[in-house]
Amino acid sequence: MFKGSLVAIVTPMDEEGGLDLDRFRSLLDFHINQGTDGVVVVGTTGESPTVDFDEHHLLMRTAVDHVAGRIPVIAGTGANSTREAIDLSIFAKNSGVDACLSVAPYYNKPTQEGLYQHFKTIAEAVDIPHILYNVPGRTVADIHNDTALRLAQVPNIVGIKDATGDIGRGCDLLLRAPSEFFIYSGDDISALALLLLGGHGVISVTANVAPRMMHEMCMAALSGEINTARSLNNKLLRLHTDLFVEANPIPVKWAVTQMGLINSGIRLPLTPLSAQYHELIREAMQLADIHDLKR
Repeated sequence: MFKGSLVAIVTPMDEEGGLDLDRFRSLLDFHINQGTDGVVVVGTTGESPTVDFDEHHLLMRTAVDHVAGRIPVIAGTGANSTREAIDLSIFAKNSGVDACLSVAPYYNKPTQEGLYQHFKTIAEAVDIPHILYNVPGRTVADIHNDTALRLAQVPNIVGIKDATGDIGRGCDLLLRAPSEFFIYSGDDISALALLLLGGHGVISVTANVAPRMMHEMCMAALSGEINTARSLNNKLLRLHTDLFVEANPIPVKWAVTQMGLINSGIRLPLTPLSAQYHELIREAMQLADIHDLKR
């Protein structure tokens, strides 16, 4: 399975909101060169709610073809429809991704039994590693630890991205989960704490802006170099917080645009970063020694 800094990569778009595949390919190369340990495409940060089915497929296939095995590619394939999640997972498998990341069904508020049956049905239908994604702040549905641990017994369900930021919950998962069940942080601000407690990696927004430093921080934490990990995390701390001053991925797309890596396109209902936050993000980038190339 995958360890370290897994970037929840942004989806480059042109000024009209169309997919910019050339920039997407160059962004993948940038992350590989910077030491990113894996890439998660078409997740929340990749604006999965606003890409259509064909674009979703295109982004997965483009990532797999361009990365060409250099680092793992994980694809966001979750949906609030079990059938749709299965269809996306089938295409992801056929595209050659290494694993699927499946978010808790949003809006329809399933019970814990409904969540269990949803993920179990997907895993049984598509023979590929599946990582659960719990982010109740966005989905309302919350995969309780007991439900996650039931699902850990299902073949093909290999881990969970826990974006609750609740270290107590993370400790409980780490204590009770099977050794082969991987637990990833989905919350940059608390990722170091989870790693030092035994977590396996982070699916990171911050890694879009500071990929090498996030990789180095994760590697230091995983190897027990606590002082080094803490020092690196301290430099990243403002990015961990300020990249969420507006809904993700608004701030991170603005920051990556300032680095000259993508154009400024973003799709409604998301809007460009409010001007009042520009200097705040610039300061966070400078504290992490990230160059604002467009200033």
